[in-house]
Amino acid sequence: MSATHTTKSSRQTRTGGVLPHFAEPRFAAIWVALAAMLLVDAIFLPHSVELSTILAVLPFAAFLAIGAAGQTLVLMTRGIDLSVPSIVSLSSVVLLGVSGAQDGRLWLAMAAALFLAMLVGTINGVLIAVLKLNALIVTLAVGSIVMGIAIAYSQSVTAISSVPPSLAAFSSSRILGIPVDALFALVLMVVATLALRKTVIGRRFELVGTNPAAAHTIGVPVRRYQAGAYILAGLLYGLMAILLAGFIQNPTLQIGDPYLLAPIAAAVLGGTALTGGIGSMISVSGAAMFLIQLEQSIKMLGLPSAGQMIIEGVAIALGMYLSERSGTRRRK
Repeated sequence: MSATHTTKSSRQTRTGGVLPHFAEPRFAAIWVALAAMLLVDAIFLPHSVELSTILAVLPFAAFLAIGAAGQTLVLMTRGIDLSVPSIVSLSSVVLLGVSGAQDGRLWLAMAAALFLAMLVGTINGVLIAVLKLNALIVTLAVGSIVMGIAIAYSQSVTAISSVPPSLAAFSSSRILGIPVDALFALVLMVVATLALRKTVIGRRFELVGTNPAAAHTIGVPVRRYQAGAYILAGLLYGLMAILLAGFIQNPTLQIGDPYLLAPIAAAVLGGTALTGGIGSMISVSGAAMFLIQLEQSIKMLGLPSAGQMIIEGVAIALGMYLSERSGTRRRK
């Protein structure tokens, strides 16, 4: 039995062969939650659902969606990545240092930032997939080392505090009133969804996460796919860092701090199975919108910033519970 046939059969079993993947209950739940929150906000915090407000926070949802997409790929292989903040910080400081705030060096700077982000992902992937080390410990340790490198490198670029003007202009621009960062994230999510759902590589990737033993039996290079998840995740974190740096224009080493728990929360709330193999980039994007809108509502209510961290923790715990419960029902 081929990997394509295996993953198709399992998907048809879950959906009855009728519903698109994002309409499955585990993936549709986040859209119901988002709609409910917007309704509540419209009643009690009407300013938070005004078009101007939503457009203002949409770029932050886009950044989180890109980071959560990388985390989703890792979770789908039964891993986890805690090196995200460090990769984002390193990519942004390298972008500053290599570009020297000059448009003529922007492409070189972006290439260097993406290369290093993927290099970190490669190190994570080799240690976890090939050497079979614990993903939690590896990514935490690698993240600590990467952050140290970022701090050391930043000392040589202290005089450079802003990104090249063309990148700043791009990240702050809009097309038909919609932030270009949000449109970029949308295109990226559509491409990722098509790659996972419509290609042989994507279906094999799902099989590797769902049943590594079965994938190995039919000749799928399991370790290569597992390591590849971390490499692609690193690429996505690097892209997020570039867009985020361009948006805020004056990035600091703390630029990656918000992205330790938030991508995990978005992934699990978007229906990604911690048992591997199951995930939806579209629903993860909806979860990113949910978390950003939730953060905006908390700020408008005047609650302390610590409340956001508490709610993120609760969201992750709830998402893990629902994911495990769904997985248990599937196995029965």
